[in-house]
Amino acid sequence: MYSALMPLKTDNSGNDALRGRLTRSSYDAIVIGAGPNGLAAAITLAQRGWSVALLEAASAPGGGCRSEALTLPGFVHDVGSAIHPLGAGSPFFRTLSLEKYGLEWVHPVSPLAHPFDEAEAGAAVLETSLEETCDGLGERDGKAYRRLMAPLLEETGGENAVDRLSRLLLFASPPATRDLLGLPVADIIRLGAFAVRSARGAADALFVGSRARGLFAGLAAHSLLPLEQGPSATVALALAAAGHAFGWPFPKGGAQRLVDALVACFRDLGGELITDARVTSLDDLPPARAILCDLSPRSLVAIAGNRLPRGYRRLLEDFRYGPGAFKVDWALDGPIPWKRSAAACARAGTVHLGSTFGEIAEGERAVARGEHPERPYVLLAQQTLFDPSRAPVGGHTVWAYCHVPSGSTLDMTGRIENQIERYAPGFKERILAKNVLSPGALERGNPNLVGGDVGGGVFDWRQILFRPTPRAIPFTTPVPGLFLCSASTPPGPGVHGMCGYWAGLVASRRA
Repeated sequence: MYSALMPLKTDNSGNDALRGRLTRSSYDAIVIGAGPNGLAAAITLAQRGWSVALLEAASAPGGGCRSEALTLPGFVHDVGSAIHPLGAGSPFFRTLSLEKYGLEWVHPVSPLAHPFDEAEAGAAVLETSLEETCDGLGERDGKAYRRLMAPLLEETGGENAVDRLSRLLLFASPPATRDLLGLPVADIIRLGAFAVRSARGAADALFVGSRARGLFAGLAAHSLLPLEQGPSATVALALAAAGHAFGWPFPKGGAQRLVDALVACFRDLGGELITDARVTSLDDLPPARAILCDLSPRSLVAIAGNRLPRGYRRLLEDFRYGPGAFKVDWALDGPIPWKRSAAACARAGTVHLGSTFGEIAEGERAVARGEHPERPYVLLAQQTLFDPSRAPVGGHTVWAYCHVPSGSTLDMTGRIENQIERYAPGFKERILAKNVLSPGALERGNPNLVGGDVGGGVFDWRQILFRPTPRAIPFTTPVPGLFLCSASTPPGPGVHGMCGYWAGLVASRRA
């Protein structure tokens, strides 16, 4: 069915300026926002022979997946996302053979390390090998971890674990529950019972030692939820499984290389990308069969409010956003000087700082209360240990952030640096330059990051089941031909492009 979205006005000077940069007077599809999901939606439609214009408000594509020299010349920093386990495992990205467009994944020796204060505790390490990870957690907790993870990582029905897990985590064949059918019934019941739990409930049931509990807490805290709230345990399970199946890699040369490869693929298909093309209203656009928006619900209301039914607009306005991120990038004159008990951290691309389950849980509860923890949980990436192309000879970059209340204006730089110094005495002496991105700065750079929320909205049960609103097909809107394709739609946050892929597939069948 053809449902053209005709502009309500044609004499607007802003419309004329934008249309003057386009090569056509109308398109099969216009995609607003050139982040990974917008690019995935545009590619999906271009693969089907549609004429597609991709409009990006910023001067470069990528959204939250970009790289810049934020500190000193020659030091390449990732502005937003840095480590991409779901990107490497994305069923859609893998079909595109992005390596032929220059993408190269760098796999650290170990995906993740988690140091502790006590010298005897050392650091817990998530290895790509399940057995090696279990061996590092102690006999009892290692057995519990193996029982939890093994069913997800075993070959089933002739399908390898990587393919099955990528489909399960990212809904690559609807309904996603079909991907569980290859598992024994007992495993399905056990995994289901585990997945609905909070991280605290799961950790209390599974682990007794501080190493396993701390490692699990750091994984679960990626949910941006208090660890007493479900489904924080599901996030821990998914990230751990991804680490074993795909690793936690990153693009050589910076996150921008992934975006550059997607752009090259899109252009090979005949797609048209226009940057510095901010859309303030659907009235700005030429006619199209479908308009797909890689936008937050708030931004969708801003540009389409005059066309959205009042009830649906109110649901979008009620969409809840999560805590913000406070991010710091450093240029160093050498690698992070991890202390001897935390030496395993030098093998890992990602390090979680926060020590025990209790400390991390209290910090995340404080953020949920609108407070700023003195010892925040810190997510840190040290890519130049494994990708020296990102810095001059001898130099290193470090990327890190902590969670803060939405829209926070408190400078957390000192607290983050103290957390690093806690496990790497002498870190501060190696700093050549730094760049700070507060929640407000993150949102100004990318309006989808409302209040600094890097997850596209609260990832609790309500907004997993009804993301962004209660609709049978969540990518659709009540307006014919208008679709949403951002991280505020299923399967949710992460650099994987599956939100855009699904929205593009839906649009190709309904517009």
